[in-house]
Amino acid sequence: MTRHFLTLLDFSPEELSRLIERGIEHKRMREAGTIYEPLRGRTLAMVFDLSSTRTRVAFEAGMQQLGGHAIFLSPADTQLGRGEPIADTARVLSEMVDLIMLRTRDHRDVEAFARAASVPVINAMSARSHPCQLLADIQTFVECRGSIHDATVAFVGDGYNMCNSYIDASRQFGFDLQIACPKGFEPSADLLASTNRVTMVDTPEEAVRGADLVVTDVWSSMGHEAEVAERRKRFAGYQVNARLLDLAQRDVMFMHCLPAHRGEEVSDDVLNDRRSVVWAEAGNRLHSQKALLEFLSFPRS
Repeated sequence: MTRHFLTLLDFSPEELSRLIERGIEHKRMREAGTIYEPLRGRTLAMVFDLSSTRTRVAFEAGMQQLGGHAIFLSPADTQLGRGEPIADTARVLSEMVDLIMLRTRDHRDVEAFARAASVPVINAMSARSHPCQLLADIQTFVECRGSIHDATVAFVGDGYNMCNSYIDASRQFGFDLQIACPKGFEPSADLLASTNRVTMVDTPEEAVRGADLVVTDVWSSMGHEAEVAERRKRFAGYQVNARLLDLAQRDVMFMHCLPAHRGEEVSDDVLNDRRSVVWAEAGNRLHSQKALLEFLSFPRS
């Protein structure tokens, strides 16, 4: 049966835990110089409607390291940019490649692509979710602290795709999530109602108190370019800085999916603070995505 990875909810908690451990194994093999090429002869189509650094490089390098090949496709490179229906493109690519990765704004497009495709489809980011980033985030936490089960995580900022993905992760990995967003920028009520592990609080200070991990994201994601000035006003007071981190656990970790807008959602000094693991987090995109590609290529029954 073809498996897709559109949100963290597409895999069981046990499967996600295996993916995290496998990502750590891939990292060890890479550091040891081990050549491991189970995807030799296989091709990944990377369909990008939105720009990317970490996602593109991690998938492209990951496929190469696993012995496979990746094809980068922008709107200018495909008939999608000229109005071809999503389902038609999905069917055609399924005849030619072994996996498809899609990065686009509208999550409904990702779902439509997966319905029409006969090969695994990966959501490499949509407005609803960024599940690949969460694999790297959880891997980083596990490497640094051990299991994230029953830990306390704080999300400070925009209740958008990264926040949504942390809500999904709280269900799947069993941690408590404390969220602080400005009024009008909260996650959807339906998503919040999907788990009893999430608490909405009124201030960033409440969110980070007692937290083992503090996470933020940009205030103006792709698609919000026209709202930058207004969002800066609305999000004033939601910056993660050293003063805010000091309210969390003494050994708290800070994560950001990057790119960061220094001086907005995070202070410049925090990115290089001893409590920040953003560079290891970014690097783990490679290893966690290699584990995902391997898993989808050889699904267990």
